[in-house]
Amino acid sequence: MKTKSIQVILLIALIFIGTTNVGFTQSKSKDSKAQGIQLFNGKDLSNWTFYLKDPKVDPSTVFTVQSNVIHITGNPFGYMRTKETFSNYTLHVEWRWPVEGTNSGVFVHCQLPDTIWITGIECQLQAGNAGDFACVGETDMKERTDKTKKGRMIKKMAESSEKPVGEWNSMDIICKSNTIEVKVNGVLQNKGTEVSVNKGYIVLQSEGKDVEFRNVVLTKL
Repeated sequence: MKTKSIQVILLIALIFIGTTNVGFTQSKSKDSKAQGIQLFNGKDLSNWTFYLKDPKVDPSTVFTVQSNVIHITGNPFGYMRTKETFSNYTLHVEWRWPVEGTNSGVFVHCQLPDTIWITGIECQLQAGNAGDFACVGETDMKERTDKTKKGRMIKKMAESSEKPVGEWNSMDIICKSNTIEVKVNGVLQNKGTEVSVNKGYIVLQSEGKDVEFRNVVLTKL
């Protein structure tokens, strides 16, 4: 009887340990998912590909990494693009102007082929206008009521929430189904609905002069 009782106790203990380990694994998996995907690893740009208006220019002279920061010279015109496509996510990007407020953009749902104005939705970073939308190529959204070329821009909702030159800003882009929301430093600046594209590459633009990026993190919804 004693031997049988010990065997029962050991069996219950093993079941308990197994259940605990499963719970731990699930919890760890959820935590990992919540932490997001580091699109920029802080060391190099191996997760990205590049396109420049002047094909004779070496991209490594335009897009560099130093001290966990991406530096883009802005000249020549072009961009760096993820190698993978994404849908249904929140994208967190931090940027600043190291010298003067100039122009750049974060594009989502971009479509091939690579071209100087890649098809996609631009979330504007232009100094003073961060949070504007631009429907590039054949993309569209309900909020674009003016169908002229100029009307491809959808202005932000609120006054500029950007920080001064030299300080880091944050942009959070929430792409869910056919909607896109943009927050600049925590302020909701724009929302697009019935967006004509809902999946694609992510792009950081080289347009004009120096801009820096860090903490480029995608969290799947």
